[in-house]
Amino acid sequence: MIAVLMGGYSAEREISLLSGKAVYEALVANKVNCFAFDLTADNIESLWNKKFDKAFIVLHGRGGEDGHIQSLLEGRGIPFTGSDSAASALCMNKAITKETWQQHLLPLSPSIVANKKNPPESINIPLPWAVKPILEGSSIGISKVTNGGMLNKALNLAWQYDDDALIEHWIEGAEYTVAILNGEALPSVKIIADVEFYDYDSKYFSDKTEYLCPADLTDAEETYLQTIAMEAFRATGASGWGRVDFIIDKDKTPYLLEINTVPGMTSHSLVPMAAKAAGMTFEQLVLSILHG
Repeated sequence: MIAVLMGGYSAEREISLLSGKAVYEALVANKVNCFAFDLTADNIESLWNKKFDKAFIVLHGRGGEDGHIQSLLEGRGIPFTGSDSAASALCMNKAITKETWQQHLLPLSPSIVANKKNPPESINIPLPWAVKPILEGSSIGISKVTNGGMLNKALNLAWQYDDDALIEHWIEGAEYTVAILNGEALPSVKIIADVEFYDYDSKYFSDKTEYLCPADLTDAEETYLQTIAMEAFRATGASGWGRVDFIIDKDKTPYLLEINTVPGMTSHSLVPMAAKAAGMTFEQLVLSILHG
């Protein structure tokens, strides 16, 4: 019996419910014994009252992608899809992820952490800046800062979600993503948003956002991007499946943005898109994640 864990109590709950429904329906279509469980902040005990052999985690953001549910499942000896609790916690924290990648000499834009109680006195990073909460996904709480006068507003927005915000150099370029599935990099996806950056609405609801998959890269550029994605994935200790996001600047230099250990599985989501380009149906993708 498989428990499909969805919903949760993060800012990404709405998307998790959509992802979970799609995964659940795919499992049912393949005659996999399963049930859907809408996790909330106070119903975890009712989950433990159910009998299941494995959890398919489709919880995005806090509580589901940060190692919390993984730790609880590990403590009960219940297998689950995706990364373990330690890797999940590391990948959820954008600042620690960047530190880890820096130790592995992977390509990054310069950044600093701004703490709410002890903000930096000066920022020696060239404008423009991206200001983002370190523990949120789906572009929630992100601002683009083009002059110093915009910084306080951007920090206050990010600090609504976390006491720490990441300030990093905003690299002008095109956004790409590489999905990882069971030790292999899938074809990259280029994202062409109809707004200045690929925000929450663009990711999940806009029909104006365009996607190129396979992307517009040469074979050598594609291979290089996939290689960096695999190195970034392994460096964090992530496993199973995930997605690594990049910006490629005008000089064709790729820079790592972040990693997602429980990516979206909705109709607009990028991992299913990449899997389709690799010749997989959505149902085959779901089964690969389950058995990976």
